Amino acid sequence: MMKLLNSIILKGIAIAAILAIITFLSYEKSKGEEFIRKDLGKINGNTVKNLSIIVTYDNNPYMEGLETAWGFSCLVKGTEKTILFDTGGNGSVLLSNMKKLGIDPQGIDLVVLSHIHGDHVGGLDSFLQKNPRVVVYLPKSFPKRFKDRIKKYGAKVIEAGKALKICKNVYSTGELGTLIKEQSLIIQTDKGLIVITGCAHPGIVKIVKKAKEVVEDNLLLAMGGFHLTGESKNTIEKIISSFKELGISYVGACHCSGDKARLLFNEEYGKNFINVGVGKIITMQDLK
Repeated sequence: MMKLLNSIILKGIAIAAILAIITFLSYEKSKGEEFIRKDLGKINGNTVKNLSIIVTYDNNPYMEGLETAWGFSCLVKGTEKTILFDTGGNGSVLLSNMKKLGIDPQGIDLVVLSHIHGDHVGGLDSFLQKNPRVVVYLPKSFPKRFKDRIKKYGAKVIEAGKALKICKNVYSTGELGTLIKEQSLIIQTDKGLIVITGCAHPGIVKIVKKAKEVVEDNLLLAMGGFHLTGESKNTIEKIISSFKELGISYVGACHCSGDKARLLFNEEYGKNFINVGVGKIITMQDLK
């Protein structure tokens, strides 16, 4: 009888301990999520003031002497860390353009990859051969073999599922979309948010809305690929109307946005349309 009683008591203590651990872990998780949520939405006045975005790879020309190719990549300078967003489709083209632009791969701290398509990650191996001492941010859904290949170079991999802080005033939207998972870059400047997209497969309007949800500030610039090639004039005009409603001040559509969309955005935005192509440099002086 005594043994049975002791057994019941021990089982009760064990169950209570397990429940306590589960409760603690749940609390820590919720506390962590609350901390991240508050941090993402925090506007502390110490925003980016001296920013420059250099387009290192695009299928649209801009600067003479640089090579165009299908894909996208740009360098973000002036933030806490120097960031290469996407790597284009061809490593030799990327590195050649970077060299002509005076960009040293060794000076880059982080690489942020928008999505798995070759025209955005094709130049990564060539870049990592020049600078493996970087942190690579990529959507959580990327194949394991891709992540393992990055790690073999010695680079660190950070997976983005939900929205996250990359460095001071720089955030990821987290991976959005269904069939094609994609993350976009958010930079909080003293004039508002800059949103940089790779191809905008989840929908460009959805992405900028998510950016504003992640960091509660006005939308200064949306740039990158908008995935509008082949779309009708009516569809594009609806997107432009949504941009206006969201209060996006400047637009820099390139890569897969298509000539029709670039033309229509240019007509609507006028001097606030930025002609983005390889070699284009955007600074805060351009965003008045």
